[in-house]
Amino acid sequence: MKRKLTVKPNSSRENKTGGWRTFKPDFIHEKCIACNTCALVCPEGICKPNKDGKKNKNGKIYYDFDPEYCKGCGICAANCPVKAIEMKLDKK
Repeated sequence: MKRKLTVKPNSSRENKTGGWRTFKPDFIHEKCIACNTCALVCPEGICKPNKDGKKNKNGKIYYDFDPEYCKGCGICAANCPVKAIEMKLDKK
């Protein structure tokens, strides 16, 4: 019998996963250089430019995440070239 052990990226759009994470990313908007790295490495595709089009002091449209679908894996923080994302304990 075959069993599927992994799921496709972006599958959390079908199931909200933010409720069971332990850590969440804290985006430091003023440090963001809008390089898109977080969006490229996020396995769920929930790191995106902010929906309001707001810019930081450097004139960059900074990135943010969707808390309802973030699993708290920390891949975005580990790959941010300017360390504009820190993983913090998710206090619910």
